[in-house]
Amino acid sequence: MAHLSASFSATIRADIDDRPGAFAELARAIGEAGGSLDAIDLVRADAERKVRDVTVFAQDAAHVERIVAAVRALPGVDVEHVSDRTFLMHLGGKIEMVSKSPLKTRDDLSMAYTPGVARICDAIANEPDSVWNLTIKRNTVAVVTDGTAVLGLGDIGPEASLPVMEGKAMLLKEFGQVDAFPLALRTTDVDEIVCSVVAVSPVFGGINLEDISAPRCFEIEDRLNAELDVPVFHDDQHGTAIVVLAALMNACRVVGKRLDELSVVVSGVGAAGVAVTRILLQAGVTRIVGCDRRGAICEDRDGLNGIKAEYARLTNADRFAGTADEALAGADVFLGLSAPGAVTIDGIRSMAADAIVFAMANPMPEIAPEDILGLAAVIATGRSDYPNQINNVLAFPGVFRGALDVRASAITETMKVAAAQAIAETIGDDELGPEYIVPSVFNRDVHPAVAAAVARAAEADGVARRG
Repeated sequence: MAHLSASFSATIRADIDDRPGAFAELARAIGEAGGSLDAIDLVRADAERKVRDVTVFAQDAAHVERIVAAVRALPGVDVEHVSDRTFLMHLGGKIEMVSKSPLKTRDDLSMAYTPGVARICDAIANEPDSVWNLTIKRNTVAVVTDGTAVLGLGDIGPEASLPVMEGKAMLLKEFGQVDAFPLALRTTDVDEIVCSVVAVSPVFGGINLEDISAPRCFEIEDRLNAELDVPVFHDDQHGTAIVVLAALMNACRVVGKRLDELSVVVSGVGAAGVAVTRILLQAGVTRIVGCDRRGAICEDRDGLNGIKAEYARLTNADRFAGTADEALAGADVFLGLSAPGAVTIDGIRSMAADAIVFAMANPMPEIAPEDILGLAAVIATGRSDYPNQINNVLAFPGVFRGALDVRASAITETMKVAAAQAIAETIGDDELGPEYIVPSVFNRDVHPAVAAAVARAAEADGVARRG
């Protein structure tokens, strides 16, 4: 069945004959075109005509056009215009800066700006650490990208990536009460990206790297962690890893298995696949085989780059050398971070009893959930139209909230595992089930729990600078 979504919705302003049954004909045309009728608003009316705004949901942009064409074809209906609701949301951008203090009198001005602000500047110059208390640094994160690996779109450049970065800033504010600002850089050079972020870092209490292609993202993150004393978090890697671990913890509760006894196959050894593997190892998983397009990553394989050579050293102790499908034989868990078709139904069928399958490629999973019903005990994807959506928004707002609250100098592996545990624990035993292993992104208990767990772990790891 086609998935109708608000992301492909439009408001049709239709001038309709004022006669019995006229609107019913319009509604029928929308339904017969496969659309879903949502809001209906009367704009104006006279003795012979009524103008209505009719909002419809569709499955993609071409579907919207077919629905509009069906409406236009109706006798007695004139379509005045069509508004794409997603484009309307983005007009002028999705975020703005607002002042925290009033600026209505001369006194307000003298304290917020000259001459009073000079005293604040002097205080920071004399005690640089006070910048955390006297400026926006204590609660502000930079969302940094070069636009080379935007989910589902690829290398689209800095300008085209901005709507995604604005969205990330919105989510940080909405769920973590963290102020964030997008920085889309017009360079793909590693040295230039590192220098740019270091140069602007005095403003920010944390750096969120976003949609930077592998393998450059690894070097950029490592170098920034070495040069900066604020947390650097590549969400494509670590946000994904945290939520995958949380979901896997709960999936294990469902099927009655332990992390340390799992046999795991990972398809896709890019940024997310590497990070997922690292957090699983940190959490106690010992048997992992990672696969790319050429098959299993193992130390005997020729032509491995530095990242994959290190991956081979940490995983696949038995040096299995077959395909991802072959690796699934007897495995407990499949984690897909690759592309549609990476594994087959027969491969999933060969897994151990009570298999766990996370097919997270977007927009099309590695294998369709409906094709493996009954073959896997727990199934998750990256999509919102299936149960168990693996969504990074469950992690990064709380991670940054917790890190900022204790002025963490870094985000450690222990902090990431703690975040995953906090997400998992928001689902009680009475709620847990095969189709409910990850909480809703709108569950307001998640982010405070993650923040508190991250803050505690930061203190335990010695990277917290304020309790």
